[in-house]
Amino acid sequence: MSPNPVSSTPILRRTLTWSAVATGVLAVIAGVVGFIVAQGSGLVSGLLGVLIAAVFLAITGISILIANRWYGDPLYVQLFFAIVLGGWLLKLGVFFLIMVLVSGQPWIHPTVFLLSIVAGVLMSLVIDVVVLMKMRLPVVSDASLPTEVPEDRAPGEARGASEADAASEENLGF
Repeated sequence: MSPNPVSSTPILRRTLTWSAVATGVLAVIAGVVGFIVAQGSGLVSGLLGVLIAAVFLAITGISILIANRWYGDPLYVQLFFAIVLGGWLLKLGVFFLIMVLVSGQPWIHPTVFLLSIVAGVLMSLVIDVVVLMKMRLPVVSDASLPTEVPEDRAPGEARGASEADAASEENLGF
């Protein structure tokens, strides 16, 4: 398999890797704080909130990585936006469903749940900023310049006899 030519791929992979590690650390912290605040329901709420935040934020990066596989295809732009928008719509629908199912459950502590989701989102934003600040991305990332245009020749460049005859015929209207 050839390497992906899209320059955002290493950035997204690094972001997902750092987010996975930070999610593990944040899950431990949210679980401990949740247990201290509300025993078992706080522990479950903290872990569930961090897990939801991590999964939902990872869906965007994963959908972009999947969409980048079609780079170079004539329908790349349409496929890219269809996949990414589909991921966002999936997140919206599943998030709404989870919130409806979880609301009012006796094993959820709402404050711990909300704060752990917010902490997960903030953690992801910090990681995104740090990764983007440290990655070196060319200003013109996915462009290639032409090597030579045959019509552009330096003035005074030596031409062959057949090229000079063809140029004089063009000028005379033949």
